[in-house]
Parts: sequence; C-alpha cells; structure tokens
Amino acid sequence: MSTAVRIRRLERRFTAKPVLRGIDLDIAKGEFIALLGRSGSGKSTLLRALAGLDHDAIGTGLAQVPQRVSVVFQDARLLPWRRVLDNIVLGQSGADARVRGQRALAEVELAGRENSWPYELSGGEQQRVALARSLVSEPELLLADEPFGALDALTRIRMHVLLKRLSAIHQPAVLLVTHDVDEAIELADRVVVLDQGRIAADITVALPEQGNARTSRFAALRTELLGHLGVEAEPASLAAGV
Repeated sequence: MSTAVRIRRLERRFTAKPVLRGIDLDIAKGEFIALLGRSGSGKSTLLRALAGLDHDAIGTGLAQVPQRVSVVFQDARLLPWRRVLDNIVLGQSGADARVRGQRALAEVELAGRENSWPYELSGGEQQRVALARSLVSEPELLLADEPFGALDALTRIRMHVLLKRLSAIHQPAVLLVTHDVDEAIELADRVVVLDQGRIAADITVALPEQGNARTSRFAALRTELLGHLGVEAEPASLAAGV
C-alpha cells in the first residue's frame, strides 16, 4: 500500500520548550490512524504541523503530505452569516461546486438543509456540515482534531458510524486526535500514542467483526492503551457493571 504521509525526525518547539521530539510516522493511503496522548503530549501540535498551521512553532524534520488536505476541528467553525451550502462550498471552484456540495450534504444525512443558517442546526448537525465541507474537495488526507469532543454520547456514536462509512467511501488517509480510548479503538486501523513528544506505542487494532473474539480483543486493546497513558484499567467486572 502506498504512503500518503511520511514523517521523519519531526521536531517542534515553542520558545525553549520542545513539544515534538523526533517523530517518525508513515500513514498509508486510506489508512485511519487515531492519535492518543495525555494533555501536552504533542497531539494537536503534530496535527497542526501536517496541516501547515504551526507557523508560531520552531522546528526541523520532514513532513510530506499530499496536495489535498482537509481539517475538522472540535468547533465546527461555520460562518454564521452564510447558509449551510455556502459554508460547504466555500473556497471551492468549478461549475459543479454546488452540486458537489449538495452531494456531500446528502452523504452526511442533511439533504434539504442547504438553505438553513448555522444557528438553526444542533451541535451534531453543525459538525456534520463541517465534515461535509472537509470531504467536498475529496481530500487525500483528513485531519480531525477531537471533532466529537463537544457532542453528547449518543450523537458521538452516530458520528462515529458516519465517519467510518464516509472514510470507507472516500478513502482518505485519516489522522484523528482524540482523548477517548474507546473511540480510537472503534474507529482506527492503528492507534499511535504520544508521550512527551515521542511515539510511545504504535498498535494495529484488527478488531474481529463481531462476537466474543471482538469483545476480548477490544478489552485487551483498551487495557494496553490505558497502560501507555498511565491509567490503570478497571477490572472487567466493574467495566461490565457487575
């Protein structure tokens, strides 16, 4: 499988404080990577470096990314004075831009809301619009910085299903920054853990489709990842509510 992102010896610091300390990482085309780490571990700094948004940082190293890159943030960042479809096609060119925008809106299950104002949408709906905006350009790399962090639990689950489905359709390489271990396991092909600016673990998920094998694999991964994050996993009986 060909490589979409190639990172070698990437270092970033702010003034005298190092944040990334020699990161080496490859992401294949169509691969979904979840990035975990404690606060201050460098997750968002790495994402911003790949997005070209770390202008205030000092650093060295190689970060090769594809030409078409889109970013989704925790805040949907919709322009309140533009209607939904206008937000989606902002910056797009071509006679078919609005048609592509309508198609993207249908993909996130908001067909018919083209002329709505952002304030008329729920938080989950606004984040769906942000996802449609990020996918309308058919990105080769999708960067997502805790995009579900402000949503309620049920809406988060629905967004997980939507993101997995759209990732399978569009097949961008995906780097998802998250604090949620379960979210990382559920969505990703691989989970990378950062600790003090270095990669502490790079784990292939490989969840079985269903049944006891899936449950066991999920629990084992959860325990392993929590260990890398310095958190002791709760006993299985407590996790199951026994």
